[in-house]
Amino acid sequence: MKYKLFAAYLFSILLLACSSDAGGVSDDDGEAPLPIEYSVNIPAGPNSWVNNINEDRTIIKQAGIRNWSDKNDVIKTYFRTNFSGELHLGLKLRVPNGTSKIKVLIGSQSQEIEINNNQLEAIEVGKFTLENAGYQLVEIQGISKTGVTFADIDEVLIAGRAAYDVSFVPSSNFHFGRRGPSVHLTYTLPQTEDVLWFYNEVTVPVGADKVGSFFMANGHAEGYYGMQVNSESERRILFSIWSGFETDNPNQVPEEWKVINLSNGNGVTVQDFGNEGSGKQCILRFDWQAGTTYKFLVKGEPSTNNSTKYSAYFYAPENGTWQLIARLQRPMISTHLTRLHSFLENFNPSTGVEERMANYHNQWIYTLNNNWVELNQATFTADATATANERLDYAGGENGEYFYLKNCGFFNEKTQIRSFFTRQSSNTPPTIDFNSLENL
Repeated sequence: MKYKLFAAYLFSILLLACSSDAGGVSDDDGEAPLPIEYSVNIPAGPNSWVNNINEDRTIIKQAGIRNWSDKNDVIKTYFRTNFSGELHLGLKLRVPNGTSKIKVLIGSQSQEIEINNNQLEAIEVGKFTLENAGYQLVEIQGISKTGVTFADIDEVLIAGRAAYDVSFVPSSNFHFGRRGPSVHLTYTLPQTEDVLWFYNEVTVPVGADKVGSFFMANGHAEGYYGMQVNSESERRILFSIWSGFETDNPNQVPEEWKVINLSNGNGVTVQDFGNEGSGKQCILRFDWQAGTTYKFLVKGEPSTNNSTKYSAYFYAPENGTWQLIARLQRPMISTHLTRLHSFLENFNPSTGVEERMANYHNQWIYTLNNNWVELNQATFTADATATANERLDYAGGENGEYFYLKNCGFFNEKTQIRSFFTRQSSNTPPTIDFNSLENL
C-alpha cells in the first residue's frame, strides 16, 4: 500500500524540525517533549518474519506479533521508502505481563527501550537515519523479560522525511502479501498455426531454490507443469490440468466434468486438487538440483466427445532419458495448446522473505503442420500484490539466450510490468522422437 499524504508529510516535517535528541518535539517552553505524530502505521503481521519456518507460523499472525518468548527469534519487518533521510520510529505494542527490554535496529543504528504497558499503546523507539531509499529492514530483538513473552506488536510506526512515500502489505492481504509477488512470462506465438507440443528448459541458480518455490515451465490455458521445492527434504515435478467446472472444491465437480487419468508414469501419484479451481494433479517426487538444466514437454490435442488430451514428459540429465508424467483428458473442451507461459511463485508465506530465481531457455513449439518454431519473445507480468504496489521485489528479463524471473527477498531491482523481452535465438530445435514418447 502506498501512502502519498502530502499534508500529513508537511505536518510531520514541521513537527520534527525542532526534534530533540530523544526523538520527541519540545513544547514552546522547552520543557517536556511532545509525542511524535506518526504519519504511517505499518501492520506488523503481514510485513514481518522470523528465520525459523515453524517459529514463523507460531509468532507471525494477521493481527501482529504474538507468542514471542525466545530471544533467538528476531522479528524482521520490511517496508519500502522512496526517500532517504530522517526516520522517527515507534511501535504499537503491549506487554501482557511483567516488564520487557527490547532492542530495535535499522542497519548499524540501534535503540533500546524498556516497556511494561499491558494495554496497547504507541511507544516511541527513537530517531534513525536512512542512508538510501528502497527496502528497509527493522530488526526487533528481545533482551530480557520478567513475563512469559516479550511483547505483542501490532504496528510499526514511522514519521519524518523518509516516511513520506512508503510501500508495505496491508493486513487484508496477509497470506498473499507474505508469499510475495508472483511473476510471469507470456510467450509470443505464431498467429496462423495450432500448437501441438510445447518444449521448455529450466535452470534454477545455485542458492535460489528456496522452500516454497514453484518454477513453472510449461503453462497453458488449461493447466501448468514445472518443479517445486516442497520442504527441506522433498522436491516435486508437478503437472496439473483444471476442470472446466468452476469450483474450488473437487468434490463438487460433476462426473461429466471431471479430468480423467488415462495413464501415468512410474512413481507418479495422480489425485484431485482444489482451492485454486479444481482438477487433477500428477506428482513425481524427484530430488532435482539447482544448477542443473531440466527439460519439460507437454502436448495438447483434441480428443473424442468434445474433450482434450494432455500429455506431459520430463527429462532429467541424471536419468538420461524422457519419462512419462501422465496423460490426462479434460472434457467439455476441444483445443490445442494456447496462451503459453511460465511463472515463478512462492506458495509458502513463511519463506516470502527469501529471494528465488529461475532461468527459462530454449522455448520451442511443434505445430500441427509439423514445424518447429522457436519462441524468443515474451511479455513480463506480475500478480495483484505487485500491481497494488504492496510488494515491489519482483523482476524479469532476458540475458543472452534465456529469460529469467526473480521474486521475494526485498531486493530493490524492479521490472516494469508489461515489459517486452527478446532473447537470442538458438536456431537449433530439440531432437525428440515423438513416436517413442507416445509409446511410454
